[in-house]
Amino acid sequence: MATLWTQRDSNIRKTWLLMTVFFIVVMTIGWVFSQIYGNPGILVFAVFFSIIMSLGSYWWSDKIVIMTTGARPLRDEEAPEVHNIIENLSITAGLPKPKIYMVDSPQPNAFATGRNAEHAVVAVTTGILRIMNRTELEGVLAHEMSHIGNRDMLISTVVVVLVGFIQLLSDMFLRSMWWGRMGGGDRDNNSSHMVFLLIGIVLAILAPIAGILMQLAVSRRREYLADTSGALLTRYPEGLASALEKLARDHTPMRQANHATAHLWLDDPYQGKEKKTSFITRIFMTHPPIEDRIKRLRGMGV
Repeated sequence: MATLWTQRDSNIRKTWLLMTVFFIVVMTIGWVFSQIYGNPGILVFAVFFSIIMSLGSYWWSDKIVIMTTGARPLRDEEAPEVHNIIENLSITAGLPKPKIYMVDSPQPNAFATGRNAEHAVVAVTTGILRIMNRTELEGVLAHEMSHIGNRDMLISTVVVVLVGFIQLLSDMFLRSMWWGRMGGGDRDNNSSHMVFLLIGIVLAILAPIAGILMQLAVSRRREYLADTSGALLTRYPEGLASALEKLARDHTPMRQANHATAHLWLDDPYQGKEKKTSFITRIFMTHPPIEDRIKRLRGMGV
């Protein structure tokens, strides 16, 4: 299975390119704001703080997600089938067996997290164990193992942090405008200062929106990739396709749903609370349309 993950290196490089764009956006916002405030320290703060936040969240990502979702370790005697499937998939994929957790929720769902394959976590809900047969459960767990093999946890974690930091910078700037604390009195007549001020306003409004759209684009693309890799791992795309059909028919809301971790789940945890039918709402979905995922899986010649 090493060949499978090697074949995904080009996709990972493309995602890192997107990450570079995020850092450029952060530096651009920091530089513009430093010009408006007349303080070059803002640029230094923006760059270093974004790096520190990214590294910190990556290092403790598994603990943060587990705490947020209320997951608990899944004992062998509780669900021996899950442990058996993941152990077999780990051997097939050439990956270390991840820690297995359970989320007490009636909504059928699953996620993977962790900073690398050696510190990975796979979690399932009580709901997914209730409605899935072994073949479908194997397809779901292969999807989550593929997130580990494709190194998606690093990408998703850093993207979330950078988007949040861009939103924080924009919010600070707009709040400072509201309270009238930008620049000195004699700078108000400076035309170049006004140009930077206008640019700053545009960035403060548009940058968070662009960041969120980029985050969702990364999330949706990684889901498609994990679907494909998972199907190749089991050599049976119908298993995951059938599981996704069951998820599409289920509309149980999740009490543990959180916008910060929604993109990590196999299926959108808010799917039981919201109906997403319009073009605009589809753009802001954390997951690709489930019918498209099923169609792609059944179109694979595995």
